[in-house]
Amino acid sequence: MPPEPLPQHPVVVVGGGWAGLTAAVELCAGGLPVVLVEAARQLGGRARSLRFGTTVVDNGQHLVLGAYRSLLALLDRLQIDSERAFLRMPLALHTLRGRHCGLGLTTPRLPAPLHLIAALLSARGLSLHARLKALQFGTRLAKLRIDAQADISVATLLREAGQSASLIGNLWEPLCTAILNTPIHQASARLFVVALQQALLSSHDASDLLIPRVELGSILPQPGARYLEDHAARAVLGQRVTRLEISDNAVTAVQLRAQQLQASHVVLATPHVISRRLMSPHPALRPLCDKLALLGDEPVATLYLQYPPEVRLPRPMLGLYGTSTQWLFDHCIAGQPGLIAAVISARGPHSRMPSERLTALVGAELAASFPGWPAHRHSLLVREKRATFSARVGVDLLRPANQTPVAGLWLAGDYTDTGLPATLESAVRSGMNCAAAILNSAGA
Repeated sequence: MPPEPLPQHPVVVVGGGWAGLTAAVELCAGGLPVVLVEAARQLGGRARSLRFGTTVVDNGQHLVLGAYRSLLALLDRLQIDSERAFLRMPLALHTLRGRHCGLGLTTPRLPAPLHLIAALLSARGLSLHARLKALQFGTRLAKLRIDAQADISVATLLREAGQSASLIGNLWEPLCTAILNTPIHQASARLFVVALQQALLSSHDASDLLIPRVELGSILPQPGARYLEDHAARAVLGQRVTRLEISDNAVTAVQLRAQQLQASHVVLATPHVISRRLMSPHPALRPLCDKLALLGDEPVATLYLQYPPEVRLPRPMLGLYGTSTQWLFDHCIAGQPGLIAAVISARGPHSRMPSERLTALVGAELAASFPGWPAHRHSLLVREKRATFSARVGVDLLRPANQTPVAGLWLAGDYTDTGLPATLESAVRSGMNCAAAILNSAGA
């Protein structure tokens, strides 16, 4: 049989974040015409770059794991050398309690799961009993399955597994908050278990930490834009989609402020709040919108503090225990000496603080932990109020598939049903899955 003709109208991808860019790149690679529409004047979405004085930072400190196979495959397609873009290091969780060492855990270069066993047995800051209990939970983790209908909180899971309050506070709670961006008493144990299985048990390098050496804009948004341009795709920046045109239960076009774009398919790669807003006027999509309305969001605050160039952390990444600040990242590895990023994930008392007060609080916490440091010279507080969906108990029952009930209308984003938390990997995987389904339906 001869191949089916390519569609007359392009695929319109709405949203130029990592999910939308991925979908657009994969569709171009499959030979479909693409128009990418982004409301902002730059690509990148919630993982974009900002100016900070004379340098460039990201709108939040992001971390990549070796387990992010889809993301690394996308960078290969874009001919990005991941070894140059990231500092790759074995999983290392080290924290400070005030001025003193707290937890110290580093995975050696051993096959999985031996690397995890060795790391737990040799961990500093945990009693022998706590290490054995953590190891007991770790060995049970490989076979642990939690049905979406029977989901429980991470706190409940850990208590039932015999993890002490001290062990939870020192090890599991910081991990949970970092992975799910949701408080431990509300966070989904199902998502937590899946994330740990992929990061800790699949292979020894899956748990590797990949810390960006360069701003995220040069890792995906800029190379992605060049790829689209090289493949004759159109990018429309600074234009907001105001309406979906749907006829006979099939999407036909999107309406911008001053023009209408005819479409063979439309990918809504916007945050779930925006996607719901665009879909809600259409009766066939209201049950889907009702589910999206229940997803909720969690914030992330990142405070960049510029110290004199000689200021360094003892490690590229360091946790603080008993403070509002959760993790610190030293941007010396990115050629920005003296620049420290302080990260506070999920909602908490800090969410209601004025920016000046939160900046002063974090500055004071760092001064207490590093009394020899001089005062910081400049600061930039970035608050992403809707950084991720809220990974609460039962959230997987709310997450939608890529395909919607309307023919030709698709969803892409880290909130879709990827089985992963709201990470860059989840966004990229969603974009890939969405593009593959469209290419399959188009016969391309």
